[in-house]
Amino acid sequence: MSQSATPPQQPQPQPEAQAPAQPQAPAQPQPQPVDGNPYAQQPGAVPPPPAPSAPYAPPAPPKNNIALGLVTAVAVGLVAAGIYGVVIGTTKHEIGWAAVGVGFVIGLAAGKLGGRNPALPVVSAVLALGAVYLGQLVGEAMLIADEYGVSFGKVFFDHFGVVQDAWKADSDPLTFVFFAIAAFAAFSGAKKAAL
Repeated sequence: MSQSATPPQQPQPQPEAQAPAQPQAPAQPQPQPVDGNPYAQQPGAVPPPPAPSAPYAPPAPPKNNIALGLVTAVAVGLVAAGIYGVVIGTTKHEIGWAAVGVGFVIGLAAGKLGGRNPALPVVSAVLALGAVYLGQLVGEAMLIADEYGVSFGKVFFDHFGVVQDAWKADSDPLTFVFFAIAAFAAFSGAKKAAL
């Protein structure tokens, strides 16, 4: 009996054979910071480099342009006073929220464009007082002009003393509450807008 022995085959080299993947050790959990924030920077850690597609922009310097803030606040105050006067003249009532709005938009404009100058909230409050007063005078002049059938311009510019006397006669404690609320709204609006 003869057994035919098969010649041993030599392993064929495989092209670019990859080494079997070695099992990796499981990642050790990072210690959590004391405050419980898992995204907080760990002590000694190096922050990742900024993304290449996002260009670095330095933070903008804080605004502190008091002249721009004042000019804007005066312009906004005149416009707001006119609108407030039209509201009073049309509705024949003083409206508290409108006075708050006058003060707030003045403070907002001063703070946004003027920055963090500490004088701007105070100046905004003073301008709000003036704007509410002017708006109430415009409203009085509209009411007088409507009652007598004359033009607003004639009443407001030619008989301004009569308009002021009518305002004094119509003012009550609530009128001065509106002044205070408008000044407070302007002061706080300027402070919040400058942040």
